Amino acid sequence: MKLNTIVDKASIKKPKRVGRGIGSGTGKTSGAGHKGQKSRSGVAIKGFEGGQMPLHRRLPKRGFKNRFRTEYSVINVGDIDKAVSDKKIDAKKIITNEDFFNAGLIRNKNVLVKILGNGKTNHALNLKVDKASQSAIKLISDKKGKIDYNEKVQKIEKKVKKEEEVKKN
Repeated sequence: MKLNTIVDKASIKKPKRVGRGIGSGTGKTSGAGHKGQKSRSGVAIKGFEGGQMPLHRRLPKRGFKNRFRTEYSVINVGDIDKAVSDKKIDAKKIITNEDFFNAGLIRNKNVLVKILGNGKTNHALNLKVDKASQSAIKLISDKKGKIDYNEKVQKIEKKVKKEEEVKKN
């Protein structure tokens, strides 16, 4: 026996040979039955219910999903405070998406982050995020903290505000 002659017979499954006579078991119609659309090649009739109105057409259309929405990962002030207390985040430096990701507060470091004012804080937090609620801003500024915004989102918000002003006038 040599290494180049070793063969695992169990891993080699022979393909089904159709149309090779009656004795093969898949002769004559080659396992496709008799006549009709399904016995021919290139058949795809998913959702077809024999002429009855298909389910996907019987049910009403519901809702609307905006393809251009901006989704934020939300973090509560209380969660940030807990992460600082557990020494997962250093409160002395500017806290960014990278720090939130390393602390396990967000799942992806490349997402937009919004801070919400649920909970309390005992630390002066210095955050750099994309958005913050009014209650979160109040909580953080009360503890001598500061919130800076990322540049990309500020540009978008300015553009939206200008469009709203134009609509009002």
